[in-house]
Amino acid sequence: MLTQKQMENFAELTVRIGANMQKGQEVVIRCDVNCADFAHLIAEKAYQFGAKKVMMQWRDEILSRLTILNADKETLCEIPQYSIDQSQYYIDHKVCLISISAGNPNIFKGCDPDKLAAMSKASSKAMAFFRKATMSNYLRWTIVSVPTPAWANQVFPDLPTDQAIDKMWNAIGHIMRLDTEDPTAAWQQHIATLKRRAAYLTEQNFEYMHLYNAAGTDLSVGLATDHIWIAAEEEGQDGVPFTANMPTEEVFTAPHCRKINGKVVNALPLVENGNVIDNFSLTFKDGKVIDYSAETGYDTLKSLLESDEGALSLGEIALIGKNSPIAESGILFFNTLFDENASCHLALGQSYPTTVKDGNDLTEDQLNERGMNKSMKHVDFMIGTKDINIDGITYDGKKVAIFRDGEWII
Repeated sequence: MLTQKQMENFAELTVRIGANMQKGQEVVIRCDVNCADFAHLIAEKAYQFGAKKVMMQWRDEILSRLTILNADKETLCEIPQYSIDQSQYYIDHKVCLISISAGNPNIFKGCDPDKLAAMSKASSKAMAFFRKATMSNYLRWTIVSVPTPAWANQVFPDLPTDQAIDKMWNAIGHIMRLDTEDPTAAWQQHIATLKRRAAYLTEQNFEYMHLYNAAGTDLSVGLATDHIWIAAEEEGQDGVPFTANMPTEEVFTAPHCRKINGKVVNALPLVENGNVIDNFSLTFKDGKVIDYSAETGYDTLKSLLESDEGALSLGEIALIGKNSPIAESGILFFNTLFDENASCHLALGQSYPTTVKDGNDLTEDQLNERGMNKSMKHVDFMIGTKDINIDGITYDGKKVAIFRDGEWII
């Protein structure tokens, strides 16, 4: 277990480095009821640093499972007006949004995939306005995770629950740099390193990234016109910096949704709607998935790809070295927040407008002209192996090595 001081440092990092709450701002904490203790600690820290008001948006994954199992599809697709109004309130009041991601990876195992897909599609459509507010950085937001019994048992199935939770806490504490003398300083140094790499890649203005490894990945990913590489710390539309994912090890940008060709094979399992997809591959032509396979979770992958037209293309390419603390832990977390930061990854679906120059000021047609993808989905999947190589290809055909054997060389 972490010490009380480390727990307080964790909560403080979440508030100040993650969402970077400003004095007088309203805060919304979204989490499962299993995470109540840590949510209350975050709330306490937020008030200590001058929050105007802290609100909790509780979730209950066990109830969610019961609802999926027992409610009909029509009922699941009914999005209550109060939920829409609540999200609009968050936008109107420019809240600081903190999410605790700590769900049971198999919570929806055995549930009807058609129900899950229909509910996800209905929710995505109804909440498109809220997703736009977060993806455009109109709201500052962050995501963190803490162990829960079901999650810890999934990660360490051979350990008793209490030991599994302790091991999870120790791993997360190290990954979050809570075992350093000054976690805030450690994070600031880490952010500076990632921003240096992002600045280099943006300056190079590559036309393509070529990714290849022994597992069968051989993919050419075109990059959006006037793309920008982003790392760790982003800037809200209010000019205040924040760190959306904690932990984070990635440097990412937007692919050109019509210039993706080749095959990609996953490196780690993907958990989508509480179902695991593994040993899968996607084949792209001119930016669209034209073929796919999966040994585990094929129906879930099929539902994801059929969500809308944009789910067949990519909205993000992110680079992470194999020597990141998460990768070095050797732990498969079954949680995208962690697993995506152990491995280079791609995302099916929506592009972040912040990853192209002046993206928040462009119309949908202008974003499309630059190659930005549009979708109701944004789902990261991990493709980086220890032997992955990545080259940047310039507009005049010059090849520049970026990764060799799974690690940065810039």
